[in-house]
Amino acid sequence: MSSNKPRLTRLPITLRPDPRRVIARFFGSDDARNRRRLERILSLPEDVADRLLCELEEDYSEQHRDLVDIWMEHFERVAPLLPVAWQNVSKRRQLLAGAYFTMEYAIESSALFNPSIVPLPDQSPAPPGTTRFLMSLRATGEGHISSVVFRRGSIDRNNYLVIEEAGQVTRPLADVPDAEFDTSRYRVQLAEAGLLGPLEEQVLERLGLSFSIEELERELLSMRAVFPTEGAWEQSHRNMLSVARSSYKLLIGDDVSVAEAVIFPRSENESRGIEDLRLVLFTEEDGFRHIYGTYTAYNGTTIFPTLMETSDLRVITIATLTGRCARNKGMALFPRRVGGRYVCSGRIDGENLYIMYSDNILVWNEAYLAMEPLQWWEFSVIGNCGSPIETPEGWLLLTHGVGPMRQYCIGAALLDLKDPTRVLGRSREPLIAPEEDERSGYVPNVVYTCGAMRHNDVILIPYALSDHSTTFAYVPLEDLLESLV
Repeated sequence: MSSNKPRLTRLPITLRPDPRRVIARFFGSDDARNRRRLERILSLPEDVADRLLCELEEDYSEQHRDLVDIWMEHFERVAPLLPVAWQNVSKRRQLLAGAYFTMEYAIESSALFNPSIVPLPDQSPAPPGTTRFLMSLRATGEGHISSVVFRRGSIDRNNYLVIEEAGQVTRPLADVPDAEFDTSRYRVQLAEAGLLGPLEEQVLERLGLSFSIEELERELLSMRAVFPTEGAWEQSHRNMLSVARSSYKLLIGDDVSVAEAVIFPRSENESRGIEDLRLVLFTEEDGFRHIYGTYTAYNGTTIFPTLMETSDLRVITIATLTGRCARNKGMALFPRRVGGRYVCSGRIDGENLYIMYSDNILVWNEAYLAMEPLQWWEFSVIGNCGSPIETPEGWLLLTHGVGPMRQYCIGAALLDLKDPTRVLGRSREPLIAPEEDERSGYVPNVVYTCGAMRHNDVILIPYALSDHSTTFAYVPLEDLLESLV
């Protein structure tokens, strides 16, 4: 192993959290308080209510293009609480009530960090030597709730980097209407969770090859009398819907740019945050390419490794990963199958780095220990820093290590192309360690990335600064490989 340290070039670009970027969220409480709030709103004189609604529309319409739809959606969530005498209130009064049950949430008021980056599948508009890319970032706001935001950008033949302006307009992505889900995949998810019994099998048989959430609910209701007790039906109803709702599809509308899109927590699994998305441009065996991403869904007590997929940056499919090895944070897919199987790296036990194999991208039951903490800067923990990059010499995997003073550093390892559990080399010294001006932030002494990208003869590494903001660096690929082998 060479002791030569690769030449690292830090770029003078920093992406900082912008508290002006907000989304509109539902703002409610328990039924009793919500009902009292509704009664107060409905007691307003008509002229006062109309004037107030006009002022709200003027103040907030520019920031939220679909404001009327948002208000109406939030009104409909509390409409069942309306007194009978007020069931037929006017559309204007409904919108005003919706405004009272809406709040703005600054998605990145606290931090914009832990980036990942992949080349865009379509490079056609790029000049020779330029790579267009998609980057994800973890945005964190009030209450430490994390969501996913995106940026597009490009890097030219001289390694000059341009990042698309995000703008202040942001939109949480909406569900695809009447989205269909694969029944066979759903069956596997139920089985892996230990929730598949004879009665659940009967429900699945009635669903056919695919189903929507509404169809699942309808079939469960139709079979209510078949269950031995009401309690058994309620438990099965709760379990089956919970698993189904952890998988969903999101739509990026034609009028929404990727830089405006926000994946905000929506299922119970991710109610306390979506953390550290690791993107990978995945090539199927037939040459088809699409973008996968693995992230950590967190409900306040439990971690749920989760998979994101998109082939067109218009529809995004989300599904929970299962299996005894789908545990802890930091699962990262390899960019193609190896030996006909999906491969993933992860930190199953929270301390060491494992390589996992599967025939089903949603189920992970096979894992092998690949790396344990070895160098001084990784004595506490070693894990990946995103998906590996394929080179003729092997799989180049960026790693993170935790050392003294809980300092996070970025290193690298080289894995055998045919057998990724075989480590050909790894960094003796950190590739990136926090410099003095990078050590202060929400979590001090941390540099971290969720994925790098090859661009011509360099590796472009976006990385987070102390869990607060994001910057960039690049390293010559040849230098990096020589330091490993």
